[in-house]
Amino acid sequence: MKPTNTIRLPFEMSTPSIARTSLAGFLTINRASASTIDDALIVLSEMIANAVSHGLPTAEGTIEISWTLNGDLLELSVYDAGKGGSLKPIDFDEDSLSGRGLSIINRVADRWWVDMSKGTRVNAELELSTH
Repeated sequence: MKPTNTIRLPFEMSTPSIARTSLAGFLTINRASASTIDDALIVLSEMIANAVSHGLPTAEGTIEISWTLNGDLLELSVYDAGKGGSLKPIDFDEDSLSGRGLSIINRVADRWWVDMSKGTRVNAELELSTH
């Protein structure tokens, strides 16, 4: 069975911090490298921040966050109930205060995509390294 975790957290700006702590513990227990953990925390934070800033909460007022170890990949997923919108990375400079989330995900994750068939689910994959 693949190690996996799904959590539902409040649709609030504090949610990325709570999720990062949970993911870091999961990856540490599963012996991911420090660089993998760092990259995963960056990607997850941006995914959640984008959802909370631009999406909508579920009927329960939450956001769904999950991660799975699948062979040599870490799969991350963030779901909110929002529909529509533009989910494309934009160019930014060092002085930009917003609009950088998808560009950061695009640079750090090995692959990412969006499923808008039911709400908005942003998915990302990172290759695992164990040293």
